[in-house]
Amino acid sequence: MGFFEKMKAGLQKTKEAGFKQVSSLCSRYTAIDGELYDELEEILITADVGVGTTEEILDRLRDTVKAQKITEPEDARQALMKILAEMIGEGEPLNLSTTPSVILVIGVNGVGKTTSIAKIANILKKDGKKVMIAAADTFRAAAIDQIAVWADRVGVELIKQNEGSDPAAVVYDAVNAAKTRHADVLIVDTAGRLHNKKNLMDELAKINRVISRELPNAARETLLVLDATTGQNAVIQAKEFKTAADITGLILSKLDGTAKGGIVFSIKEELDIPVKFVCVGEHVDDLQPFVAEDFVRALFE
Repeated sequence: MGFFEKMKAGLQKTKEAGFKQVSSLCSRYTAIDGELYDELEEILITADVGVGTTEEILDRLRDTVKAQKITEPEDARQALMKILAEMIGEGEPLNLSTTPSVILVIGVNGVGKTTSIAKIANILKKDGKKVMIAAADTFRAAAIDQIAVWADRVGVELIKQNEGSDPAAVVYDAVNAAKTRHADVLIVDTAGRLHNKKNLMDELAKINRVISRELPNAARETLLVLDATTGQNAVIQAKEFKTAADITGLILSKLDGTAKGGIVFSIKEELDIPVKFVCVGEHVDDLQPFVAEDFVRALFE
């Protein structure tokens, strides 16, 4: 099964919850009027697009319908799909322009952070890159064991210390190992939750200082993993982490397990951070670079 087919299957719940209804809605109407827009609004909000983002989408649709003199509801649906794809924007590729490059992966516990790291490592390894992982989530019980299992499964080297170790010390060891062993990419796992927000910010800042000192010219990505099943809570999490880190991209996990896939639009509209990867399954090859047009097409087809 190709990834587009996987995406279609993975987004089935989201499609059934709302976007599929757009097609039947447009087939029922013979004209574009206020009632059609009202029903569209209800569908989008039900799919967890968010009230503010839904209003923005419908305003743009009204402007497009007027400017292009669209009269057929089906043509309006096509225009809506184009607007949605434009609003998300294309997922920018990872910046891996130096050897080594560094990918810092952040997110609260339980969002699929560890498995996302393994899946990214798998993608990069298949692309011919030498990948190393730093097990810098030393606070959570069994976190090191979990990432070790995945590193072994994917076939990449893991740099680790004992549970409770200083995460920045783990990163220091990993950075020097990456330089010595000529790794192309170092992926750093981080703690999903410390005692409070200040502790989390301080820990991320400390890790970043180590990377800046030891690899001052390295290309760096900071990817935030968000669990799509949490809906609008994912937006709140993203806002919290945005104050603690310079996020360069998003990974949306568990899209196959939710009817709230519309959150993708809300997150992009409110935070203006590119979605770089989406995950629509539990297998190691179920994470893929984000393509906006494919995502929207999978929601409607």
